Amino acid sequence: MKKIKLASWNVNGLRAVWRKNAFQDFIDFYNPDILSIQETKCEAGQLTEEQLNYKGYKSVFESATNRKGYSGVAIYSKLPFTLTHATLGKKDFYDEEGRTIVVEFDQFYLINCYFPNGGKSEEHYQYKLEYYSNFLKLAQKLEKKKPVIWCGDVNATNSDIDLARPKENKDKLGCTVPERTALAKFVENFVDVYRYKNDNKIQYTWWDMKTRSREKNVGWRIDYFYVSKSIQENVTEAEILDSVQGSDHCPITIELKIN
Repeated sequence: MKKIKLASWNVNGLRAVWRKNAFQDFIDFYNPDILSIQETKCEAGQLTEEQLNYKGYKSVFESATNRKGYSGVAIYSKLPFTLTHATLGKKDFYDEEGRTIVVEFDQFYLINCYFPNGGKSEEHYQYKLEYYSNFLKLAQKLEKKKPVIWCGDVNATNSDIDLARPKENKDKLGCTVPERTALAKFVENFVDVYRYKNDNKIQYTWWDMKTRSREKNVGWRIDYFYVSKSIQENVTEAEILDSVQGSDHCPITIELKIN
């Protein structure tokens, strides 16, 4: 068996993090085999060849069709893959925000997701809960064929240990009972890899830049890797790289044994 490294990072604007050289520095230093990014805020056609295929990586993008410069996800990979879905694939679900992309590798499916924040309105909050439900159905459907790894920014916390100030944020967006209930269904079906490998260790992946929360490490863990239970024993490492700068989120990584 060999080990591969997967990384996930909400870059808060790919072109912005590229101008800071943070994207290149991250890849050059950590050298992931597969990198999933969220909140790209761009389309593939707006990027240079170097940005699309940096140092031999091949990329695939899904961008918002209802609003330019909004949302968006992408996957960069050194390993060969096939694009499977560019949306949740639900005809009855309004899915134009470029939040989901599914690719197939020999050993597993990888889903990169950027869950809605839900804070714009009550309607968008309900959209967020619908997204959770439809996303889980898609992951379960794919898992019937082969193991699933999914990662990204879920814009909510699993439990109080995942944020610095749970009492102050009780029942607020990202900590509401419906969001936690929805995430609990994910844990029933898939393994939260960071918690599986690190028990009750406390680290965060997002900080509010307006309040300079990163300097005080008053953060939230809202970026996750989940894997099918059938391959959880193949996970050898799960890390939060909270020293990496360039975005209001930091990258997360897992290491996985594959045939």
